[in-house]
Amino acid sequence: MTDTATQTRRREIATEHLLFKTMEYVERQHPGLLDFLGGSLDHLGDPADGVDKDDAAVRAIARRMIAGARREGA
Repeated sequence: MTDTATQTRRREIATEHLLFKTMEYVERQHPGLLDFLGGSLDHLGDPADGVDKDDAAVRAIARRMIAGARREGA
């Protein structure tokens, strides 16, 4: 039996892979998606209310994801 943390990690890895591949595909078909996503990051934030809330960290992750999709899709 797999614990919840392991299952969550595996789901996150799978979701991130599928999202990257979708971003790469759509960018090839419709150039400009990654620019559009990059321009939307000012509205992205961490919904947490506790001490671990970090909007800048969430935006940094999103920027790295967009940069990665650009590299892979190039």
